[in-house]
Amino acid sequence: MQTVVVGMSGGVDSSVAAYLLKQQGYNVIGIFMHNWQEEIGGHCCAEEDYEDVKRVCAKLDIPYYTLNYSKEYYEKVFKRFLEEYEKGRTPNPDVLCNREIKFGPFLEHALRLGADYIATGHYAGVERKDGFSYLVKAADKDKDQTYFLCQLTQEQLSRALFPLENMQKSQVRQLARNLGLSTAEKKDSTGICFIGERRFRHFLANFLPARKGDILTSGGKKVGEHEGVMFYTLGQRRGLGIGGVKDGGEGRWFVYDKDVKNNILYVEQGSEEKLYSRGLMCEEVNWIPQRPKESEFICAAKVRYRQPEKKCHVKIDGKRVYVEFFEKQRAVACGQYVVFYDGKYCIGGSCIEEVYK
Repeated sequence: MQTVVVGMSGGVDSSVAAYLLKQQGYNVIGIFMHNWQEEIGGHCCAEEDYEDVKRVCAKLDIPYYTLNYSKEYYEKVFKRFLEEYEKGRTPNPDVLCNREIKFGPFLEHALRLGADYIATGHYAGVERKDGFSYLVKAADKDKDQTYFLCQLTQEQLSRALFPLENMQKSQVRQLARNLGLSTAEKKDSTGICFIGERRFRHFLANFLPARKGDILTSGGKKVGEHEGVMFYTLGQRRGLGIGGVKDGGEGRWFVYDKDVKNNILYVEQGSEEKLYSRGLMCEEVNWIPQRPKESEFICAAKVRYRQPEKKCHVKIDGKRVYVEFFEKQRAVACGQYVVFYDGKYCIGGSCIEEVYK
């Protein structure tokens, strides 16, 4: 009998994933990962989540353990998160967490336990053929999470199982209800896990000193004062603190650029043309399952999780990859991930380094 270690988060998805694997005949072990140190601030539901893990594992009659990766998470994910924000970029800690923690030391620990695979409650799939492991989109298009898994290597994917690949979220919840699992009605986690319900600016200010500065229009007119350029994102309209401006135009103000070096936030009214980009550049793409044979090709890509795939032209030039979209894209930001798709397959992704207007 093959053994699979399931990353149990205390949510409904990983609960049902564990049940499905047991039904498939695997020897299932549940492990809860504690990734955040409460004493350094932020939000943590670890105790509550772990209680749910214990209840679910008892119901399913599978053993469970807990592992503390808070030090690894701080060093490999959170510090990178802070560094990116300090540069005025927009990082995605969930992508890093999957690469550096869930499929890093967690996978290594599972293998030391003698496991054949690890599994999570991600909505994604793995297809194994021709000696390679392919990352496949989930049947539930609204929940597909291949975007967050774009950095996984062949070694990591070869050891991964995603039992929810062919299920809709509604089916997962209904199955959990039928099984009487305590997580059946538990709300999905949203946002950045370690911030939780706290205001983002207040949390970030605990780690990065904010410098107030000018909010300027494209013509150089001062229309307000910001609390620190790192706190704002491209396209943001709320929380700018810009009231009535003499001789101002019509429409709500929005952020269209940030000058971190000079501590200036640029805003505009009316047309959003300044928010749109024709292309981007990224470096050292993690290609799945391997680097494409052609140096230029057409595929689909997206620069945010909650975004439809968009047709683009890709050109590989050494470590650099240039992406030009057939239609201009709104609010593309450095630090985000561009993730590539070819039909049902996620073929790789990388952090955005430059954006071309």
